[in-house]
Amino acid sequence: MAQKHNRRTAVKSVLASAAAVTTTGLLTSFSSKNQSEAYKPKGNINHSVCRWCLNDLSVEEVCKAAKDLGMVGVDLVGPSDWPILQKYGLVSTMCNGAEIGLSEGWNDPKHHAVLIKNYTDMIPMVAKAGYQNLICFSGNRNGKDDETGLRNCVEGLKQIMPLAEKHNVVLVMELLNSKVNHPDYQCNHTKWGAELAKRLGSDNFKLLYDIYHMQIDEGDVIRTIQEYHPYIAHYHTAGVPGRREIDHTQELNYPAIMKAILATGFKGYVAHEFLPAHKDKIASFRQAVQICDV
Repeated sequence: MAQKHNRRTAVKSVLASAAAVTTTGLLTSFSSKNQSEAYKPKGNINHSVCRWCLNDLSVEEVCKAAKDLGMVGVDLVGPSDWPILQKYGLVSTMCNGAEIGLSEGWNDPKHHAVLIKNYTDMIPMVAKAGYQNLICFSGNRNGKDDETGLRNCVEGLKQIMPLAEKHNVVLVMELLNSKVNHPDYQCNHTKWGAELAKRLGSDNFKLLYDIYHMQIDEGDVIRTIQEYHPYIAHYHTAGVPGRREIDHTQELNYPAIMKAILATGFKGYVAHEFLPAHKDKIASFRQAVQICDV
């Protein structure tokens, strides 16, 4: 028994020491040590950052940081911010501004008139700016079953798909979890989103596979990506649980996930969308780029 106790004590001591070294090492290596020089990614992953995750910074400051981190663009920005991105040679990797909201979407016919007008106005603007991806949402169920939601989305989206195809703009519906963050959201499983894409039958409608959200609602991330990658145009990252850094503190193996994404032939964008727990937010995103830069 004494031997067992000693072994347990020794293991605890080693783990505690390792955790302390790892945490300290990460904060040092991704903070002061590397802040003075721009990171040069390998080029296999096209990194970007979601603008809302750095809302305490101006768009110009976000752009400067993105360039320093070797990113190619900024995610979830609308027309008013595009000139600033262009000033820094960055892409609006996912455009927004046509949607009503996350809970009011294409699955409810009462929103179709407004959505059709919004997207009819926005699609040419996205194309004129030289961008391609434009976000959209299913909306909440509000009592609608899967089939009703699918039929309603098809009915509405089909009215703007010809315009999207004409301008080579891709409407990208985001997959969100309904378990933790967005109760009642309908497009909360990849299979449902893929079925919608099949029914629309257009290469100009795809899915935004948010790795954080789908880990929460369905798990099985790598196999799901392998099966449904033809319907996926864009990826978001974040740590699970808590939507924090994608480092050793969370449950997902991001290097393995990135390798699986690359194996599908994906050439689009991976946007980092988490709320840093560390004070140095830019260092946290630098770390995310390096973790995912396989």
